[in-house]
Amino acid sequence: MEVATIGLDISKHVFHIHAVDSEGQVTNCQRLRRGEITSFFSSLAPCLVGIEACATAHHWCTRDSAVWTRCEIGSAGLALCATRSQERRR
Repeated sequence: MEVATIGLDISKHVFHIHAVDSEGQVTNCQRLRRGEITSFFSSLAPCLVGIEACATAHHWCTRDSAVWTRCEIGSAGLALCATRSQERRR
């Protein structure tokens, strides 16, 4: 399965990746350290990346713009809704 969309939760040292395919099936969930981000995304085909709005979100969207096709910055409420719906599915 090819990754269509990635949710990226950024913090100081550890980033969380949640990848889904075009059908909405989870293909990858993992934690990456700051130094592993570029190598992780360079191994994937370009895709949509969603990042929660915070102080460094714009930096990450522009930093690796060659790696992903489109980067969207969303509100924290959207990330919270996605987390809650995922918890209900378990």
